[in-house]
Amino acid sequence: MNKQILPPKKTKWRTTAVFFIAVLIGLGLFMAKESRVISYMSDDPQACVNCHVMTPVYNSWMHSSHREWANCNDCHVPHNNVVNKYFFKAKDGLYHASVFTARAEPDVIAMKEASQEVVQNNCIRCHVQQVTQAKYDGYIKDHRENRTGRQCWSCHKQVPHGKVHGLSTIKFNIAPLPTDQQETVIPEWMEKQIKTNE
Repeated sequence: MNKQILPPKKTKWRTTAVFFIAVLIGLGLFMAKESRVISYMSDDPQACVNCHVMTPVYNSWMHSSHREWANCNDCHVPHNNVVNKYFFKAKDGLYHASVFTARAEPDVIAMKEASQEVVQNNCIRCHVQQVTQAKYDGYIKDHRENRTGRQCWSCHKQVPHGKVHGLSTIKFNIAPLPTDQQETVIPEWMEKQIKTNE
């Protein structure tokens, strides 16, 4: 007798599993594209305003003196090593994304303890001379202790984000235009007027 060997039957679960895996991968890629995940790997401050919650904070930084010297990552991520920097960015970013997705963001955004430590260390990293300067020690009582024993923003509340911190100010804050846009921001009517005046 000649028995014919048949190929094994494809099981239905395998096709279903491949379909659902493809759907999950597709959704993941779509969400990564829509949330501009790659932009968060950069030091570009405009990555922070991918999320409209950060618009007031970004705008207040744009009008501060820190804009000329420091971007968001200079203050808000650790600089002791690259691994720690990106781990902190990922941890903080996932927390922010989950809060934003759940629409649980507070009216006024406040730093958690880990972020406070990072910002304090970065303030001192950039301003070490001002913090440890001894010239006032003879004139002002406990000068050195007052500068090193508390957080910088206990005195410098307006630096670099100014007075306006809450989301309730969002109606007064317009999200910035990306600086890499090729289009002009001058309205047509104004452009015609400029040309006629030339």
